[in-house]
Amino acid sequence: MVPVRPGGRPAKHSRRRIVDALLYVNRTGCAWRQLPHDFPPWDTVYWYFKIWNERGITDRIHDALRAAVRDREGRDPMASAGIVDAQSVKGADTVGATTRGYDAGKKVNGRKRHVVVDTLGLLVVVLVTTASVQDRDGARPVLARAKMAMPSIVLVWADGGYAGKLIAWVQRRCRILVEVVKKPAGQRTFEVLPRRWVVERTLSWLVRCRRLDRDYERLTQHSEAMIKWAMIGLMTRRLAPGPGRRPWQPTTA
Repeated sequence: MVPVRPGGRPAKHSRRRIVDALLYVNRTGCAWRQLPHDFPPWDTVYWYFKIWNERGITDRIHDALRAAVRDREGRDPMASAGIVDAQSVKGADTVGATTRGYDAGKKVNGRKRHVVVDTLGLLVVVLVTTASVQDRDGARPVLARAKMAMPSIVLVWADGGYAGKLIAWVQRRCRILVEVVKKPAGQRTFEVLPRRWVVERTLSWLVRCRRLDRDYERLTQHSEAMIKWAMIGLMTRRLAPGPGRRPWQPTTA
């Protein structure tokens, strides 16, 4: 993972325990300094979290797992379609004023997560901005990033908030067709919309991790990394589920 200089001493902590500690922080939402003592020291874990993100190792782990999950589902690792959406979350007191804003529509003071997922709900890319950034304004950089990360994407579904000049811009600059999924005429109650439910389910997966229920990260890059680690944990559990009965499965007599 991290290159070791020739002649250096052996690593004191295994990479597996570092990953376990990162997933623990992500899932439980504890502060770095409150990491249980049976894990490596918190400052060691944080150093790996930071350096792996800076060197692109987190992205490589995430993308390799996504390709493995898609292959297991009988899909090509390179997706051709995706769904875009945004989620505003409150910012903790650790989020500085320069990277937070106010979402007047959701009445949230914090940050906004712009995500593009594939048709299985797996993350393609994420972009974290201030919550004051409009969905359609955040869609331009996140869709451009999605095209760079996965050039095979040619179709993206979105909600009505992405309509307007954005569609022509994305088709011209990114070679992606944006198709707006509209609500049925006369709809007054909640209904699951085709394609839209996939990304909404992914956003609900993310907030199950207590570290992501709010945004606690000082840097937006670390906020994006925490979202990727949440998906890493989800995909590893999907590829190698733990033994025992699932909560939704009936008990045997």
